[in-house]
Amino acid sequence: MGRGKILIRRIDNSTSRQVTFSKRRNGLLKKAKELAILCDAEVGVIIFSSTSKLYDYANTSMKSVIERYNKAKEDNTYKLGDPSSEVKFWQREAALLRQQLENLQRNHRKMMGEELSGLNVKDLQNLEKQLETSLRGVRAKKDQILINERNFSHQENKELHKKLDIVRRENMELYKKVYGNRDSNVVSKMATSSSSLSVKEDPLAPLHLQLSQPQLQHYEMPGTTKLRLSLH
Repeated sequence: MGRGKILIRRIDNSTSRQVTFSKRRNGLLKKAKELAILCDAEVGVIIFSSTSKLYDYANTSMKSVIERYNKAKEDNTYKLGDPSSEVKFWQREAALLRQQLENLQRNHRKMMGEELSGLNVKDLQNLEKQLETSLRGVRAKKDQILINERNFSHQENKELHKKLDIVRRENMELYKKVYGNRDSNVVSKMATSSSSLSVKEDPLAPLHLQLSQPQLQHYEMPGTTKLRLSLH
């Protein structure tokens, strides 16, 4: 036999009314939770009993649900093209921005160690943890930048060393072409001068390079003859 239809009207008996309130309140909150989970919806439920006792549920936070509701309601009113609603909308937006700015300024002053008189021990401990976390992040970023700069400088020095070594070999080849192989001492001095291009043992330390030029003696080009001019 099916359940009879219940007449929807105020229950006169206070005991029955309280029992019905508790059952239907729990059922409503359960359905709200299921709706939020199943449909990925933002749900907020507020219930006041006949004795002014508050019951509420929000799958995010009741404050965010109410703010979203007010904003959606204002947006809908603004879309209707009512000039007075438009003014109120922008007034609320300006007030919200001012409040956000004040909160940021207040937090900034606390970070700077100012206006701490209203904070208790727990608040000060939380502020201290935030500062320590921020300081660790700043130090890690600074160390990474220094390491990158040193690596870049070391790489530049290595490239410079290679270029100078190429120039030295080119000079030796040019000297051989000009003077031939008859002066092995000068060529050996030029080869020995490469030892002045040295790199310190520390691979990350800046390189100090020095190029020593050999002292070239005066040689006569082969096949040349001296000419003597006499004036009468």
